[in-house]
Amino acid sequence: MQLFLDTTDTAVLKDLAATGLVDGVTTNPSLIAKSGRNMLEVIGEICAIVPGPVSAEVAAMDTAGMLAEGRKLAGVASNVVVKVPLTREGLTATAEFAAEGIQTNVTLCFSAAQALLAAKAGATFISPFIGRLDDHGADGMDLITEIRAIYDNYSFDTEILAASIRTPAHVTQAALAGADCATIPPDVFQALFKHPLTERGLQQFMADWAKTGQSIL
Repeated sequence: MQLFLDTTDTAVLKDLAATGLVDGVTTNPSLIAKSGRNMLEVIGEICAIVPGPVSAEVAAMDTAGMLAEGRKLAGVASNVVVKVPLTREGLTATAEFAAEGIQTNVTLCFSAAQALLAAKAGATFISPFIGRLDDHGADGMDLITEIRAIYDNYSFDTEILAASIRTPAHVTQAALAGADCATIPPDVFQALFKHPLTERGLQQFMADWAKTGQSIL
């Protein structure tokens, strides 16, 4: 399972990428706005830090505008994935991008039927929003399971990128449900390393080792 970071903070990204566990990055207009920086510069920096897929989202709502913006974004670096909304216009653009060899991430997916259309359009990634479905009383993981079954039934190549991840449990559940990737905020990524029993056990090991008076080096 691939783990992506959902961030535009390049300092945080450099720190976490040093673990060797970051496979890609996703961004969106809200994160770009929060950074207060020029979008193309930020995307370029991120692509230089992480060699894996880096999603950069178009702002246009019409197909022609999405195509123009997407081509420009794809020109920033070879690992840019153009992110488009799951609308009729967005999927029309996705099909054209696929024909041109440009990778896409279709975002704001909330139903299996939408995911089916995205796969038929040739999307590289589909991003079901788990947390937002949970917020509205649905079970976001059910959607992952449904999409996995449909994609497997028809051997679609589109990868399921679980998004709107809120907790480490979401990451585990998405992996169990068959998601190919999960994009997670930096704080959730950090939390994946932690468990109270790991910390307690390490403290005991270190205390016992100190009593031996030995040094490995």
